[in-house]
Parts: sequence; C-alpha cells; structure tokens
Amino acid sequence: MNRIFGSSSSKKPRPTLNDAISSTDTRMASIEVKIKKLDGELARYKEQMSRLRNGPGKNAIQERALRTLKQKRLYESQLAQLTQQTFNMESAALATENLRNTMATVDAMKQANKELRKQYGKIDIDKIESVHYDMEDLLEQANEIQETLGRSYAVPDEIDEADLQAELDALELDVEEEGPSYLSDLNKVPDFVDEPPVEIPETPEQKEAVKTSA
Repeated sequence: MNRIFGSSSSKKPRPTLNDAISSTDTRMASIEVKIKKLDGELARYKEQMSRLRNGPGKNAIQERALRTLKQKRLYESQLAQLTQQTFNMESAALATENLRNTMATVDAMKQANKELRKQYGKIDIDKIESVHYDMEDLLEQANEIQETLGRSYAVPDEIDEADLQAELDALELDVEEEGPSYLSDLNKVPDFVDEPPVEIPETPEQKEAVKTSA
C-alpha cells in the first residue's frame, strides 16, 4: 500500500525551525487583530453605559462588556505565550546559525593549515641559510672590489703636513712679489689685434689745446 499511495511521512516534510517561527508569527498577528476588535467593542459598551441609568439595560451591557473583557484577557495570555515561544525559537535559530558559521570557519582554517603545511614542506631551511651566507660573501667581495677600484696611484702613503704648509706659503710669497696678474697684463697687446698699434704724431692744434687746458 505504501508503494502505491506513499506514506504520510514522505508527503509532508518535517517543518524547520524557521517554518515554526513563521507559523507562530501568523497566529500572533491573528490574535492581535482579535484583541483590537474586542477593544472596539469595549469602547462601544463603555459609551453606552455612560448614557444609561442604573437598571436592567445597563446591567445587560455590563455583562456583555465583562464577557468581552474576559475574551480579551484570554487572547492577551495566548499572545504572551506565543511571543515567548517565538523568542525562544529565534534564539535557537540564531545559536544554530552561529554554530554553522563556527563550523564553516573551523573547516576553512583546517583547509588553510593543510595548504600551509603542504607549501612549507617544499621549503628547505638549510638551502635558505646557504643562500643567505652566499649573499653575504658576494657583498663582501663587492665591497673589496669597490675599495680596490678607489685606490690612488703615484701618491706617497705618508705626506708630511708641515712640508705641504711650507710649499703653500712659498706659493703665496711668489704671488705677492709678482704682483696682481691684472696689473702685469695692462701692457700686453690683446690677442684679438692682428697688427701692432701705430703711433700718430700730435698736430699743432692738439698741442695748443693741451697747453690751454693745462
């Protein structure tokens, strides 16, 4: 029979926690609508009783108001219970989701550790140290080469500073005796003149002008 019609368990899947929360929210919304309706009835009964005097009519309205108030209290009690149930289910759902995230994080960390071990297994520490030492030797050789190329040739290793100072004083003395170079160059013919200058005899008019000015 189960092969033909199927079992009841195969027709309806088990409700999940989110399905239960959604169903409870629907029930809560329905109860809230009923409570609002009863509040409206109670307000109408209150208005009617305020306009009536004490008597059978007012007593009848009070009985209706009392029954309506009892229904309201019942619905409010159910609403409080459903609210607590919803809170508990939402807390459980949140804890379940956090647990799933934690498990996913742990799985990812395990996979990362495997990859790290796999990669680090390919690295030889001894070879890295050997490369490091080779690099130090190469740098030392490079420094020695630079020092060798920077040596000076045909220069005495030891130079007396007193001799250097005496030679410098002698050069300064020669310059003072010869005089400034710009005075010695006044009588020289400029390099750009091809022919020597020709002296022009003075005319009688020029001589007379010199005497008059003197």
